[in-house]
Order: sequence, then C-alpha cells, then structure tokens
Amino acid sequence: MNDILVKVFRMEPEAIVPQYHTDGSAGFDFHALYDVRVFPASIEPVPTGLILEIPQGFELQIRPRSGLGKKYPNYITNSPGTIDSDYRGEIIVYVRNPSNKWWEIKQGDRIAQGIIAPVSQAEFKIVAMRSHLSPTKRGAKGFGSTGGSTDSDSKEVKQLIHAGR
Repeated sequence: MNDILVKVFRMEPEAIVPQYHTDGSAGFDFHALYDVRVFPASIEPVPTGLILEIPQGFELQIRPRSGLGKKYPNYITNSPGTIDSDYRGEIIVYVRNPSNKWWEIKQGDRIAQGIIAPVSQAEFKIVAMRSHLSPTKRGAKGFGSTGGSTDSDSKEVKQLIHAGR
C-alpha cells in the first residue's frame, strides 16, 4: 500500500532509486553513487545522485542502516538527518569513519536508510511568566528523571556537575 507519492530525479543514470524490500519495511535504502574512501577519523560526503520531492506535510529522515551501525557506530554525522519537503537538492549522506582502518564504500553500496514521516508545525506563543505554563508532576526534572532514578543517582550527578565533569 503506497499512499505517498515521492517524485525522484536521477542526476546520473547509475543512481539507484530507493525501494522497500519487504511489505513491512519502514525504511528504504540509499545507495552510493560513486566509490568513496573514508579515511580513519574523517568525514566524507557520499552522493546518492538523487533529488527527491517530498510531499508537503512530510519529511525524509536519513538514518543509519543497522548492519553498518554495528560495524561503524554513529557513522552518519547528522543522524537522524531531516530533509524538508521544500528541499530540491541532491541527497548526500555525510559519513564518519570512527575506526582506525580505511572504509571503502563502493558504487551501489547501501549506505543509509530513509523514512518518510509526517510533520506538524507548531504555533509558538510567548507567556510572560513561567507560572503561566501548565504544571506537571515531573516539573523541571531532566535527564533520567522518568526512569525511576534514586536520590543517590541525583547526588552522584550533582557531584559530577560540581566536579566539572
């Protein structure tokens, strides 16, 4: 069931048009247009040769592929990356090589996955005082506060903050 139309322009005949591989796939693969060598501890752009027209009200999220993520943790520099519906440039995936060996990306290699997701735009309203925001049980408690952290956890965090870590 394909209910969202995404127009695709191939900049080069070798560019591979994305496709879902199973009926239950949430993501589709992006492929490298050219061979790219990513040196250790460096970041390189990997062109796909594709320009996509994402329908208004949607975004394209660029995410790591699980197999590559296992081998090269955090390899996509801006993950998940967002491609807005009004962008009409080439989809380029910036990859990081966290290893100490060269990473050879070959033409046609699957380098990332894309997800088409709905978006909403918010209206922002300035309030004069913090008390004009609705109260919640959580309040201003931040990192780790919803996971049942204990007072000893809070003390440890406060000690780390005080120590400058």
